[in-house]
Amino acid sequence: MTSLLITNAQVVTLDDENRVIDGGSVYVEDERIVDVGNLDAEALAPDRTIDAGGRLLMPGLIIAHHHLYSTFARGFTPPGPAATNFDENLRFLWWKLDAALDSDDVYYSALLALLDAALAGCTTVIDHHASPSCCEGSLDWVERAFTEVGLNGCLCYEVSDRNKPGEGVEENERFIRKCRESGSDQVTAMFGMHASMTLSDETLDRCAAICSELDAGVHVHAAEDAIDVETTRERHGKRVLDRFHERGMTGHKSIFVHGTHLEPGEMQLLAATDSMLVSNPESNMNNGLPVSPVLDFLDHGVLVGVGTDGMSSHVISQARAMYMHQRTLHRNPTLAFGESCDILLRNNRRIANRLFSEPRGSIVKGQLADLVIYNYVPFTPLRPETLFGHLLFGVGFSRAHTTIARGNVIVENGDVLKLHENDIRAHCVERAAALWSRIR
Repeated sequence: MTSLLITNAQVVTLDDENRVIDGGSVYVEDERIVDVGNLDAEALAPDRTIDAGGRLLMPGLIIAHHHLYSTFARGFTPPGPAATNFDENLRFLWWKLDAALDSDDVYYSALLALLDAALAGCTTVIDHHASPSCCEGSLDWVERAFTEVGLNGCLCYEVSDRNKPGEGVEENERFIRKCRESGSDQVTAMFGMHASMTLSDETLDRCAAICSELDAGVHVHAAEDAIDVETTRERHGKRVLDRFHERGMTGHKSIFVHGTHLEPGEMQLLAATDSMLVSNPESNMNNGLPVSPVLDFLDHGVLVGVGTDGMSSHVISQARAMYMHQRTLHRNPTLAFGESCDILLRNNRRIANRLFSEPRGSIVKGQLADLVIYNYVPFTPLRPETLFGHLLFGVGFSRAHTTIARGNVIVENGDVLKLHENDIRAHCVERAAALWSRIR
C-alpha cells in the first residue's frame, strides 16, 4: 500500500455539505481517498506529502462527451469546396478525416488529447470514436493511450451505414466484452452509434439486440441538426428519440448527445426513461446550430451533462460557454450561471458514476482519488457561494499544477510525468501533416 498526503490546500470537496476547507488536507491510500479535513500529518506518516501552497484543490473534472480522434483536425482546411451547412461539414471534413486515420493516428490523437486533459485537470473522459479504415481493434489503441497517460475512460465506436452497413457493430461488442472480462474499472465501454440519420432499421435492430444481450447503454448523437430530424421523419416516419426508445435503447445507462432539435415530447421521454443528455455548446456554435435548450431539458427533469465534442479537452470553458449561450438566447443576464456549473461539477459526476463502478467526483472517504490542484490561489474569498465565480473566471484560465488519477500523480508542477510531452507533440506534428496529405 502507498499513501499520499496533500496539505495546505483550499479544498473544494463538492460533498453533500458542499464544504470548502481553508488550509485543508486530503489523505490517499492507493486509489482511494481515506480522509479530508484539517489532518495531523505526523500521525498519518504518509509515503509522500505534497504541499499545495494555498492553491485550490478539487475533484478531477469529467468530460461527458469527446471525440479524441479529431485532435489532428486543428488548423486543417479540407480540399474542395467549403462547407456551408452541417451536412456538408460532416461530408467534406469529418468523414474524410476519420476515414484517413490509421492505427498510429488513432493512438497519438488520443494520447495528445489526453495529455491536454490531464493538464486541464480532467481525470475521466467519455469518448466517442470513429476510424473506418482501421475500425477493427481501434478501441484498443485508444485504451492504450488512456492506460499510458493514467486517466479513466469510457469508450465506444461510432456505428453507422455511411461506409458499409453496420460498420463498427462488432468492434463495440468485442470491446464491451473485453472490458467486462478485464476486471479493471479504469476503462469501461458503451455501445456507440453515429445518429439516426445514418442508421438503417436493420443496423439499429442489430445494435439493439447486442445492447439487450449485454445490458449496455448507448452513446449516440441525437437531433444535433435539423437534417437528423428531417431524414428520420422522411425515411422512417418517426421522431429521432422514438426510434431508439422502441428498441429499448433509452434508459439510465444511455447518453444522447446534443439534442438541439429535440421536441418537448422527446425531452419528456428522456426524463421518463432516466436517459442522459450531453450538451456541447462550443461545438454547436462552431457548426452554426441553434442554441441547445439546456434550461428546457432541466425543467423537464433530464439529467444534462456537458462535453467538449472534440473541440478541446478543456471542459470548464464549455460550462462558461453554456451559461453565456443561454443568456444570449433568452436575452436575460440572470440565467444559467449556477445551472451550468452544477451541470459540470455534479451532473457530469452523476453520469460518470452510472458508467463506472468506482465512485468519483467529490472529495470524501471512499471515493476514487481523482484530484487536481490548480495553479490558482484565490485572491477574493472562496466559499461555497462564491465557488462558481472562481471556477469560471479564475480556475478555468489556470493550468493544473498537480493532477492525480487513481491515486497516481500524473501531472506535477505543471509537467506531465512519465511521458515525454515535447517529443509526443513533435511526433504529432509529423503525423498530422502526413494525415492531411492523404485526404482528398
